[in-house]
Amino acid sequence: MSVGGVLEREHRIIDVGITIFAGAEPEEVTASQRMALLDAIAMLRRHIYLEEEYLFPPLRAAGLLGPVMVMLLEHGKMWPVLDELERLLGDGDFAATAELCRNLLEQLAAHNLKEERILYPQAEDLLTAGDLDELNELLASAEMPSGWACSGVAVD
Repeated sequence: MSVGGVLEREHRIIDVGITIFAGAEPEEVTASQRMALLDAIAMLRRHIYLEEEYLFPPLRAAGLLGPVMVMLLEHGKMWPVLDELERLLGDGDFAATAELCRNLLEQLAAHNLKEERILYPQAEDLLTAGDLDELNELLASAEMPSGWACSGVAVD
């Protein structure tokens, strides 16, 4: 599967996990709905890590600074939302969690469309076959380091 295909597949999986919770009735939230959301949050954090550490640098070097900067800014806006979702979920505020999930899904719809139509095709066109193979290996195996935060978020 292409790098873009792998990343697009992750977008869909993440969206499903968030959607499962966004559609939940707050008074009837199940453990599996909570787990689906927590898994989606973890996967989105790892997805952002992989893009920022492995996909975006060669795209920046190839001259796509503007589109990459837009994605970085949007990641920076999403990261605190993920923190807030975890906090609300832990507090048991399922109504606020579901509302924030719906807002995040709107952000992701616009963000993912740009990545899928602009950046991912450019990666396939601009990166060498060796670079694409290496990136595919990283997508399959790389772990996000503990404490890592996206570039648009200040780390304490």
